[in-house]
Amino acid sequence: MTQFLPDNLLALFEARPPLPYKPPPDDLLIDRKRPKMSGLSEYIHLFEDPKDTPPKPVYESKEERRARRRKEKEELLAYKIEQGIATWNPAQNPSATTDPYKTLFVARINYETSESKLRREFEQFGKITRLALVHDKNGKPRGYAFIEYQHKESMSEAYKKADGMKIDGRRVVVDYERGRTQKSWLPRRLGGGKGDTRRLRESKAVLEAAALEMAHEDRDHRSSSTHRSYSHDRDREHNGTVSNSRRHSRSRDRDRDRDRDRDSRRYDDHRSSRDGRSDGDRDRDYRDRDRDRGRDYDRRRH
Repeated sequence: MTQFLPDNLLALFEARPPLPYKPPPDDLLIDRKRPKMSGLSEYIHLFEDPKDTPPKPVYESKEERRARRRKEKEELLAYKIEQGIATWNPAQNPSATTDPYKTLFVARINYETSESKLRREFEQFGKITRLALVHDKNGKPRGYAFIEYQHKESMSEAYKKADGMKIDGRRVVVDYERGRTQKSWLPRRLGGGKGDTRRLRESKAVLEAAALEMAHEDRDHRSSSTHRSYSHDRDREHNGTVSNSRRHSRSRDRDRDRDRDRDSRRYDDHRSSRDGRSDGDRDRDYRDRDRDRGRDYDRRRH
């Protein structure tokens, strides 16, 4: 069809000339020259030797630091106790009394109590040979003393009667000397001794408080359960009373309806019987009236 078009229209359908060729600015990827691939063995000597690398610093948290210090302190204390046990020998104490079986140990003494006051209080049990009130290196009293009696019976009597005696506002504790009479005895500073420490007393107080709190909780729980059971029983009784009253009311209504039905049936029977008799009488009256009317009509004809 286009061959029949004029030249001016054919010029509109002519193709454009092709794009001119331009060489690429860079070489193609295929034609590029790349460096040769090689291993890293020739560069190993340039790296740092792992042996010369400094160790990584260790950072510990507050909890870890606290645990480490506690462990170090416990180890140091255990070492000191072990050394003290190895060097402890109460038989070689120059300040000790003469006879350990006549010596009474007195603890929890008031720091202001004097030696003369202590002697005066314990002389009531027997004659005292020696009284040693222990002081530290600075001359301050340690709160305990050793009293040696002349007779063993006096020491036994003081051991039985002086325990808990109040001196200068404090109750003392007495015991016989155990350091030289028991081979396995160790003082408190070396892990032995009798009684409890302050830490143990505090822990016991905490346990007693927890036990008391648990007892209060159990009592509250029992009281609440008792109140709940009482409320349940009361509600059950109330519900039973209500149900019984409802049952009685329904039975009364049922009896009342039954009586009403019985009365209505009686009334209907009575009415029906009465109505039956009245209908028969009425029919009889009608028949008699018709018969009389027929007789009168026949008379007038004749």
